[in-house]
Amino acid sequence: MTQASTKWHDRAGELSPEPRAFIDGAYTEAVSGKTFEKTTPRDGSLLANVAECDREDVDLAVRAARRAFEDGRWSGKSPAQRKAVLFRFSDLIEENLEELALLESLDVGKPVSDALSVDVPSCASYFRWYAEAIDKRYGEVAPTAPEFLATITREPMGVVGAVVPWNYPLILTAWKAAPALATGNSVVLKPAEQSPLSAILLARLASEAGLPDGVFNVLPGFGPGAGAALGRHPDVDKITFTGSSEVGKLFLKYAGESNMKHVSLECGGKSAHVVFPDAPDLDEVAETVAGGIFYNAGQTCHAGSRVIAHRSVRDELIEKIAAHAATYAPGDPLDPDTTLGTLVDRSQMERVLGYVDLARREGAEVTVGGGRKLPETGGFYVEPTVFSGVGEEMRVAREEIFGPVLSVLDFTDAGGEAEAVRLANATAYGLAGAVWTQDVGRAHRVSGAMRSGTVWVNCFDASDVTVPFGGFKESGTGRDKSLHAIGQYEQLKTTWIRIGDR
Repeated sequence: MTQASTKWHDRAGELSPEPRAFIDGAYTEAVSGKTFEKTTPRDGSLLANVAECDREDVDLAVRAARRAFEDGRWSGKSPAQRKAVLFRFSDLIEENLEELALLESLDVGKPVSDALSVDVPSCASYFRWYAEAIDKRYGEVAPTAPEFLATITREPMGVVGAVVPWNYPLILTAWKAAPALATGNSVVLKPAEQSPLSAILLARLASEAGLPDGVFNVLPGFGPGAGAALGRHPDVDKITFTGSSEVGKLFLKYAGESNMKHVSLECGGKSAHVVFPDAPDLDEVAETVAGGIFYNAGQTCHAGSRVIAHRSVRDELIEKIAAHAATYAPGDPLDPDTTLGTLVDRSQMERVLGYVDLARREGAEVTVGGGRKLPETGGFYVEPTVFSGVGEEMRVAREEIFGPVLSVLDFTDAGGEAEAVRLANATAYGLAGAVWTQDVGRAHRVSGAMRSGTVWVNCFDASDVTVPFGGFKESGTGRDKSLHAIGQYEQLKTTWIRIGDR
């Protein structure tokens, strides 16, 4: 064990994470007194007994959020005042970098090096960016008749329920909470039951930064209890959710069953790399494909889980991808040299391995990987897996697996661009995709024909807060990131003022 690895193991052994909910400015047990065991996927050991919130806790948090909104303790502050508080919040996130990264790594099994370099800094940067943006927005004056003044102003929604998944807990919390808070809303956050600990710490940091009581509440718990209660609550004005398409549909149903609250969803994906014979560099393509599916153990909504390659380059590309897969050896998330951590829990591991077994039965060929690793640790490690000979009718070609599993399909000159596009679109999802070609005209045609919210050309997973992220079809509705996201947490109000004679 290296000295750096020993440091993180020692810190993990000393860790005593806060397990309670955060409601109206204070940590509190669940009303029922119930807790659930939160274990770490790196070895199955217990991290904490976490408060299991349900309908009663949701009601307490929503009432606190509503009081805070209505009395203006946050919504009534100027944009510049809110900006200053969120700046302090961002600073505190950065000051607590190592503790947040350790919690994130232990919670979900991602390499601590990734949490240190990506997840925590990104979280802080998103809060800072939206804080900086909020006092740069203006209302409008409509071009009406001269006897009227008609203004269009933006107002916060009110109480926002944010439900986030376990694959990027801090990042996705920031995607939701940062624009919601910047615009003056109160937030009730429900983190995934697999990853509650970093969100619970965030609540304390938000309070220390100066967010008033009731403005940012955190409710750990399960979907059928806390999540559904939040979705159905008649005093929640907006739900923002990232997760599976199946659960996203439930939130649309909950909205219809309650108060027709606004709902924005970022759901599943089955992103495709479409590789043409004139791809600029197959070595670069292979390296990028490997990173796009094996990073975070494939637990990324827009992971490039399909390759649709022209038959003339298919075999060479598979060979190169397989070579890169070998560099993603599953290992201890607390070892800074680890590049591939664990899956989030046993059920997710069994889901992924179930798809691997299904693909074999359907006739796909395992080029590399295909099994569990390090079972002696008690952790949930799956090796990088590449399938060739995948037919478009196979479930591994159509369904989201959410693990380090890549399916390779091909197309020929006979089908051409049309066939490649048809295969890329042959899924219920439309979150992202990529096109690899040196032909600018082809790049333009194919990217335009792909039914995806994001299309990369000769790259993959290029990202910045300035561009919106979201999908077509069952990948969801609405957008996270960019200025476009701010409007999802605001209502437009038109005010007519007669200023002339009748």
